[in-house]
Amino acid sequence: MITEDQYFLGYRSAEWQRLREQAEDFEPEAAWLFDQFGRLDGKSVVELGVGPRGCLDELAARVGPDGTVIGVERDAESVELARKFVVDRTLDNVDVRHGDARATGLPGDSFDLVTERLILHNVPRPEEIVAEAVRLARPGGWVAFHEGDRVGQVCDPPAESWDRLMEVTQRYADRNHINVFMGRRLPGLLRRAGLVDVRVRPVLYIDHEAGHPRRLVLADFAENLRDRLIASELITREEFDELHAALSRHLADPGTTVVSHLYVQAWGRKPE
Repeated sequence: MITEDQYFLGYRSAEWQRLREQAEDFEPEAAWLFDQFGRLDGKSVVELGVGPRGCLDELAARVGPDGTVIGVERDAESVELARKFVVDRTLDNVDVRHGDARATGLPGDSFDLVTERLILHNVPRPEEIVAEAVRLARPGGWVAFHEGDRVGQVCDPPAESWDRLMEVTQRYADRNHINVFMGRRLPGLLRRAGLVDVRVRPVLYIDHEAGHPRRLVLADFAENLRDRLIASELITREEFDELHAALSRHLADPGTTVVSHLYVQAWGRKPE
């Protein structure tokens, strides 16, 4: 069953492209995280919320031809994009399924690794996704998450456009029961869900060179939310357009430094 709550950043072509670029940008972090579980040859893995790509290629290479990777995605168009990615990369051990990360319909106690990246801080009721991930893992298997926390997200020099768009996107998230500070909660969520041997690794980026796509995250997020922010009467169309143009100019300035979200990688083992 697919529930009806909205993914914070919406579904549009620009967001799909951002997610593809994000997947490439985070490849080293994904590799580091999956290294923590040793050899995965022949293992079974589930990735929740794969979007148009996720970590499917990285996981497919790690489980090898005798292993299996299942990707789960709730947005139908993203499913088709992910399936095309699988075909284009000849990932014969990957199966992308249309389903909800809260209720995948997959058998419980069955997978050696269940993983997810940057979904929990974009949707309401994230604890239900954690519970489903733990349900899917076999006893002794691992659950691994890579999540964001807005606490560290700043720019220097400061800009009114940055502060105002941070404010209105925060208010929209609060109204829709979305916790953009989820990263700090992640270790506790995993423990309360019953995992043991929980480990944590923080990741933070400082982008001081103009042109890196990561510098544009706030501008991209705001553009994704534009129509919903206006419909919610959190900002007028005229103010949004003026602020977004000003922010884009500020982020393009080589004298501007951008500090990313705090990203939190946390993982734990399901008891035998």
